[in-house]
Order: sequence, then C-alpha cells, then structure tokens
Amino acid sequence: MKVKKVALGWVYYAETEKKHDMQKVGKWMFFFNRNEVEKVDEICKNAIERDIVASCKYTDVNTLTFNNDGVCCFYLHYDDEDAHKKVITYFLENNLIPKTKTGKLYNISFKKDVQTRAGEYGDDFSSEIKLEQFINLYTGEWIK
Repeated sequence: MKVKKVALGWVYYAETEKKHDMQKVGKWMFFFNRNEVEKVDEICKNAIERDIVASCKYTDVNTLTFNNDGVCCFYLHYDDEDAHKKVITYFLENNLIPKTKTGKLYNISFKKDVQTRAGEYGDDFSSEIKLEQFINLYTGEWIK
C-alpha cells in the first residue's frame, strides 16, 4: 500500500510493505524552491507508483522561510547497484540534477543515513558514492 503523510517538517511517500535496513540505507537528493512544491510532490508520488524507490520525502513547504530551498530525498540501500541506476535514471529523466554553466552535470553525492545521524553536513560530509561513478558528467552516458 502506498501512503503519503506530513510530519515533523516533511512530506513522506512510502510503499508500506517494503522496509529498509537502517544500517544500509541512504539517499540521493535534489533541491527545489518553494514554487516547485507541486512538481516535487508529483515526482515523489510517481517514483513510488513506478517502484523507483520504496520511500522518499521532501521538505514541507510550510516549514520553509522565504529564502530557503527544500530538499527531496530518495531512499535506497547503498549496496544495491540496480536501485542506484533506477534513481539516477529517474533523476535524469526529470531534470533533477543541476548542470554547471558549461552544461556538465553536477557530481551529486549519495549520503548514507548513518552519516546524517552522525551530524555529517557541509565540510564534515564526505561521500563514498558519487554520480561520476555511474555516468559521464559531460555526456550523461552510463559508464558501468
């Protein structure tokens, strides 16, 4: 069963029958502004319906201040290469990975939840999994 709930500053979508191993789960993220919340809601709903991920969430727009961006998180196990490919493909299809001025994709990072729980943010955060391990950032072609 697919559910949507709003709690603690987040809007959650989940496939209730599927659970994550808390030691292996992490997330690919993208950022959005408050004017894009309807699009982000549809992206999350669609990702659950298409079985891209078992759970995702985004910042509740009601908790954003005027100048803040929201974040959307797609959850999967870090050791599931097929799941990484599904999420990255979905992100590419929906133009969720920003590009530099030269057109190169940003080398976004996968963040393990254990890193989030340990308070690793900003300069304290270092990812073992980056987009460049899966696709050529210049062409968008798969390298694995």
